[in-house]
Amino acid sequence: MTIRKSAPLAAFSLLLAIPAFASPGQDVLAQLERIAALDDDGPRLNAVIVQAEPDKAAAEARAAAAAGLPLRGRTVLVKDNIETREFATTAGSLALANNVTRRDAPLIANLRAAGGVVLGKTNLSEWANIRSDDSTSGWSAVGGLTKNPHAIDRNTCGSSSGSGAAVAAGFAWAAIGTETNGSITCPASINGIVGFKPSVGLVSRTHVVPISSTQDTAGPMTQSVKDAAMLLTAIAGEDPADAATLGIPRVADYATGLDEFSLDGVRIGVMRGQIGNREDVKAVFERSLDDLERAGAVLVDIEFAMNNAIWDDSFTILLFELRETIGEYLRSIPEMEGGETPRSLADLIAFNTANADSEMRWFDQGIFEQAESTTDREAYEKARANALRIAGPETLDKLFAEHGVQFLVAPTRGPAWVSDLVNGDHFNGSIGFGSPAAIAGYPHLTVPMGAVEGLPVGISFFGAKWEDHAVLKAGAAYERARTATLPTPSFKRWKPAE
Repeated sequence: MTIRKSAPLAAFSLLLAIPAFASPGQDVLAQLERIAALDDDGPRLNAVIVQAEPDKAAAEARAAAAAGLPLRGRTVLVKDNIETREFATTAGSLALANNVTRRDAPLIANLRAAGGVVLGKTNLSEWANIRSDDSTSGWSAVGGLTKNPHAIDRNTCGSSSGSGAAVAAGFAWAAIGTETNGSITCPASINGIVGFKPSVGLVSRTHVVPISSTQDTAGPMTQSVKDAAMLLTAIAGEDPADAATLGIPRVADYATGLDEFSLDGVRIGVMRGQIGNREDVKAVFERSLDDLERAGAVLVDIEFAMNNAIWDDSFTILLFELRETIGEYLRSIPEMEGGETPRSLADLIAFNTANADSEMRWFDQGIFEQAESTTDREAYEKARANALRIAGPETLDKLFAEHGVQFLVAPTRGPAWVSDLVNGDHFNGSIGFGSPAAIAGYPHLTVPMGAVEGLPVGISFFGAKWEDHAVLKAGAAYERARTATLPTPSFKRWKPAE
């Protein structure tokens, strides 16, 4: 683990603006200095858990650029539930504090082969926010509470909280997050960046601490849609160890055609019932719709109510698959030094109970305990079939077909709420339409669309399964047409505009 050194306080104000970098080696050193000044000192964002050795990372970046590899030494921070050979993979839990596997997840091997440089690991909501209903997003026992760069008393959302905050703060060119249901798109929206949850199967899940074999995927978190497409191209690929990645339609370069794509005549469904109950969010969203219309899109208003049976069925999927997949993962890791190695969900529950002061001061492990007792395979298989049918054929596919639209749009989430370790998260459940895409495994892109009282909000684009390239092209076209002024991180506590 690298010991970080803080930048001089006199330089602090110069670090607030997101810098433009000149060369791969200089990028690495400047970004690591920025992490030291803003993550470990100053506002102390707690977005980055561990970082690369400066000289080694700079040399890797220069070598990748000299070799002409696609990413040319661009830096990427990796969510700490994805294995990289040089760092421990903790999922934010002290139970895995010494989980040094010396393995690269296939998606990380792909990243390196494409010329990307792993700059470090990002904090996350512990166990990707599947431990308790009462959790505070962005907190882990390993990394503490991640702060939002736009307002450091505000939340970073989802489980890829550190990845979202790190990109917003300019700590790296990009970050990789993971999503089961909202954990890329929500932190991207709330931190004012682009986040893309690809179709399940585009990116390997091997050596990624799991929740759900049905819904889990990794994906890019970046400053622009084109950067997200570049990173997706780098990390995507078949993996014999992950059957979901085999024999599916792929695009060689997801950035191809993004600059030229036109929305002229493209029919887009507007999910009116999912705009939510906040007039300020609605106003920002309406401006984004105006931008889409000026770009030539044909907007089709859609009123739709979800089949509520999906929620219990989806939760059953997560509970059953969590117990199975986390056990499979834990049995795959080498023996850890300095303590027993957990090999099952039951072992994790026992560890948390034995270490309650550090692990369960703020919230319990109620979902873990539910998952441990969810063992009825017949009920699980029935719930999985129901949830996939409702989310895919009966919701997304039906909306695309009945309304003759290629994409659907809605606000991603509302603005960030005040972080509260005592009472937990404060989601506004009336805003957004991300769950069907998460459950069905369809693509979901969020792009910044403006702000409410200086707090970022994003617009979501949804497409049919395997239409990832089309969704990225639509998002890039909106990005060019966007008229809203986007907020920049203040690295201070939120206060009302004067």
